[in-house]
Amino acid sequence: MKKLVVFSGAGMSAESGIHTFRDHDGLWENYRIEEVATPEAWQQNPSLVQHFYNERRKNILAAQPNLAHQIIAQLESCYQVQVITQNIDDLHERAGSTHVLHLHGNIRLAKSSGPNAQFTQTFYPIDGWQLDLNQDKCNEGYPLRPHVVWFGEAVPAYDDAIAMLKDADVFIVIGSTLSVYPVAGLIHEIPNHCEAYYIDPQADYFRVPHQYTLLKMTATEGMKQLYLKLKNL
Repeated sequence: MKKLVVFSGAGMSAESGIHTFRDHDGLWENYRIEEVATPEAWQQNPSLVQHFYNERRKNILAAQPNLAHQIIAQLESCYQVQVITQNIDDLHERAGSTHVLHLHGNIRLAKSSGPNAQFTQTFYPIDGWQLDLNQDKCNEGYPLRPHVVWFGEAVPAYDDAIAMLKDADVFIVIGSTLSVYPVAGLIHEIPNHCEAYYIDPQADYFRVPHQYTLLKMTATEGMKQLYLKLKNL
């Protein structure tokens, strides 16, 4: 069975009603990154950071997977499918994908806010959408923070993502602006024989090598177009 790897970004979930970071109505419009998405922000105002991610979690729980998520899950019937996502939502899993690597964390999980928390492999499922600073604590007594990679933190799953790409037969980049590093560098890690596609309304060859076929369309439109072709590869 051929190996198909999907690399999804914020545009993948936008059609499910989850705002992207950089759009005019995006998540950061009423917040500065430094206030809610850095380790320093947590140290200075953990209540604000917790509130911000509680609201994000509430939004994500109310959202539903879109057709693009569903098509990717359906492709498991004929491919070994691995999803690598920049997104902190769980829409791929809820659509039925069984192998999902979250590069930037999963907002449905929490982790310790203690020293070296960015490298921990101990995670706590969150029941509902709220984390409480005073009540929700790790086994060591530190308040739980969202399992999200903040700006300035390491991306522990990056090496795992590179390893997944080394023997990919098909690679699909979908809904990513490819502007966040180091993860944007993944587009250069595929083998020469790999069939590569870039689905995004702003797709162009300034973002990806010419090995890629561009589909300048939304995630759903692009996956609908690719589905029949991929079924016959």
